[in-house]
Amino acid sequence: MLVGYMRVSSDNDRQSTALQRDALIAAGVDARHLFEDKASGARDDRPGLQRCLDYVKAGDILVVWKLDRLGRSLPHLLDIVAGLREKGVAFRSLTEGMDTDTPHGELLFQIFGALAQYERALTRERVQAGLAAARRRGKRGGRPLAVEPEKLEAVIAALNAGTSKAAVCRTFGIPRSTLVDTLARVGWTGPTAVTPA
Repeated sequence: MLVGYMRVSSDNDRQSTALQRDALIAAGVDARHLFEDKASGARDDRPGLQRCLDYVKAGDILVVWKLDRLGRSLPHLLDIVAGLREKGVAFRSLTEGMDTDTPHGELLFQIFGALAQYERALTRERVQAGLAAARRRGKRGGRPLAVEPEKLEAVIAALNAGTSKAAVCRTFGIPRSTLVDTLARVGWTGPTAVTPA
């Protein structure tokens, strides 16, 4: 059975799934087996897509008008298609002429998978190089501390003087989880620790 999925990026009246609907029906999808979303492709919570993925079963073919209607990125698209494959469901994109039910379509998806893996490796390499360059310049990675340096100095001085963490939280208006996280990030281990300069 052919099952169709359609998506437009916005809920307003200017964007319509009519073009996609016509193309899917012309390709043989029964109008009763069409699912749609009116939401950005970047969103994870697309109820129409979820209903569609829950509906398809082994032997079905999920059909879309264009690849970008299904996945928000190449890795996301490949994850969806891999999930379909595990269920025994084929995938077809009308505009790109791709069909995982054919050897040609399967080869294209294998190439896409290799490209996505290469892209992830390049991104990881660029991030590592950027972090290394920042460390060489004396910059520290990660989120900035939630507690200003002057306040942190006073907090550590109070803790070193024997004030409890609960009392410090009340006095300085800091949530306990923020205090614990900040102390761990600066390496404070107890009252014997040296106050940072």
